[in-house]
Amino acid sequence: MTTPEPRYVSGLKCVRCSAEFPLTRTRYICDKCGSNLQVEYDYDAIRKSWPREKLQADLDRSIWRYAPLYPVSSKIPSPPIGWTPLFQAPQLASKLGLQSLFIKDDGRNPSASFKDRASAIALLRARETGFDLVTGASTGNAASSTAVLAAAMNIRTRIFIPKTAPRAKVAQLLAFGAEVLAVDGTYDQAFDLCLAATQRFGWYNRNTGYNPYTREGKKSVSFEICEQLNWQVPDLVVVPVGDGNIISGVWKGFHDFHKLGFIDRLPRLLAVQAEHSDAIVRALETDGQIRPVSGQTVADSISVSLPRDGEAAVQAVRASKGFGIRVSDDEILQAILAVARGAAVFGEPAGVTSYAGLRKAVDQRLVDPRWSIVVLVTGNGLKDIASVMKISGEPRLVSPDAGKLEEIFGAKR
Repeated sequence: MTTPEPRYVSGLKCVRCSAEFPLTRTRYICDKCGSNLQVEYDYDAIRKSWPREKLQADLDRSIWRYAPLYPVSSKIPSPPIGWTPLFQAPQLASKLGLQSLFIKDDGRNPSASFKDRASAIALLRARETGFDLVTGASTGNAASSTAVLAAAMNIRTRIFIPKTAPRAKVAQLLAFGAEVLAVDGTYDQAFDLCLAATQRFGWYNRNTGYNPYTREGKKSVSFEICEQLNWQVPDLVVVPVGDGNIISGVWKGFHDFHKLGFIDRLPRLLAVQAEHSDAIVRALETDGQIRPVSGQTVADSISVSLPRDGEAAVQAVRASKGFGIRVSDDEILQAILAVARGAAVFGEPAGVTSYAGLRKAVDQRLVDPRWSIVVLVTGNGLKDIASVMKISGEPRLVSPDAGKLEEIFGAKR
């Protein structure tokens, strides 16, 4: 037995051809052109029954405080998802010559990744439409978040990952009971194999950039930013970009609040990609068309040859009057230390790619130092210790003899 359709959803709309469908007509992509879909809402009805004052009075500090803006009719009671800390980073701001810099640390989510926001909505949609087995392809974070929340919901998972996925992320998958299929190939090949399995076996597919409900979960981060800044919209939001689904979700969140009249303006978006995984930045710089690139980068979570939500990402950045920038692997690794030592946030390579991009944009004089800026850190550094050790070095080996310490440090304390 399935759950009734969400009250405020008006349907699905194609991001390319604008074809519209009821939720019951199609599950994943546009029937007409094959492009991605976006969930549409009846904002007038939401505005009447859910004013900003009602939201502000809600004591729930999780993504579920925004329930009217989701395409589901239920919640996951635990573990708590969202409402991650947003705090000022004065040391980093000073180093970059900026007046106002905030870090949004989404590594505090249950699986230590931003992706829990997406998995929550996608898994609920799966359960509400009668599925008890969910599949997905991932470099690690989307997979581990799916496994964590599926365990809480008693849903089975079959996950496709490239065999090169970091061991810490694989450990999470196995610990939470996922059936893991390590593909002898790239993320893009794992993605395509997962699609083939979906079509052959009828499993519910959670894939980023294919399932339209992942964007609906990711947009919750923008709702939180608005509230945590006391409804003062930042001038620039900096986002690490791989498939493009996070940045399209970030834009969707600000758009939803703007349509409801909760905020009076929209921010610019800065899309940051690794230099060999930069299909979206290339599209922004040229004709807007997404073309495959090598996808090779140390930042596994944004290692993508052909971004599956690239079209929506390009639309979002352009609509925001924002821009894109690419950074090297060395700049990404250096950003791990910069953010850890300058803001006490331990981010994985993909998570701090946003800061690497901001630093480069500042160097190129693309950022007004007077802007209020939010940097989104999407994953915890414990996800990929091997990459951290490449840049941080090894500990010094010392004798257990205290006297030997004087040979290192002298007589001074």
